[in-house]
Amino acid sequence: MMRRLRFNGTDSKNGGCPAVHEDLDTGEFIVQGRPVTDPEDIAQLQHFGPGDAAVAVPRELLVNHGPKEMERVPDLIGPDEFGRLFHTFKHSAWHLETRRGYASDREDAGYAEFLATGEAPLDLDSEWCTNIRRQTGSGKYVGRVRVVDNPPTEGQRFLLSYARCNAVTGEDVRNLWREEAVSAHLPDEDFWVFDSRLVAILRFNDEDIFHDVEIVTEPAEVLRYCQVRDAAVHASVPYEQFAARLDRKG
Repeated sequence: MMRRLRFNGTDSKNGGCPAVHEDLDTGEFIVQGRPVTDPEDIAQLQHFGPGDAAVAVPRELLVNHGPKEMERVPDLIGPDEFGRLFHTFKHSAWHLETRRGYASDREDAGYAEFLATGEAPLDLDSEWCTNIRRQTGSGKYVGRVRVVDNPPTEGQRFLLSYARCNAVTGEDVRNLWREEAVSAHLPDEDFWVFDSRLVAILRFNDEDIFHDVEIVTEPAEVLRYCQVRDAAVHASVPYEQFAARLDRKG
């Protein structure tokens, strides 16, 4: 079975080797570097088996992008504490949406209206919209990139329609196809980046019910998510342009 590898980082100034990847299923780390091939060098390596390979990497690569503990213990917060982050961030909040649907959307009255009319309502007086308008009105940036399946799920069509409401509040809303997300090496995670210093990874159960948030503040990890943000924005298009393509395709 093909490994599910996550790019953890590189200290290369031009995007090449050396680099570190992590196997998301086994927890193993794969290190790219210069092959060690000199027989005299290999002869000094202890426990070097016939099927083994050795690479040389700078110390800072492992320090910056390797694991910091044997077993990572998630720092979890609940929905209420997560909600307060949208009132206290200083300059930016950005979201990558990768799920095929959200239970909270399906439970909303606006979802039923969307099923009946084909358009999600503009609930601009909701607590969410009121706060986001306040934040963007003060000069802060709020944005998101939504990953869409081909063909889109019902929940994704609802969010594409609801993007009109997001945009009115001042959000920068963008979309891309899932195959484009795979090509851009985006992770299959839902997360927010606040002020480029704190990452909130949203955790759901198998029924798409949101239950808690994992907080990441370790600088090297936050940087990795910021790099994902930049790649997602680069690969995506504004929601109006994406919706127009979808209409033509339909």
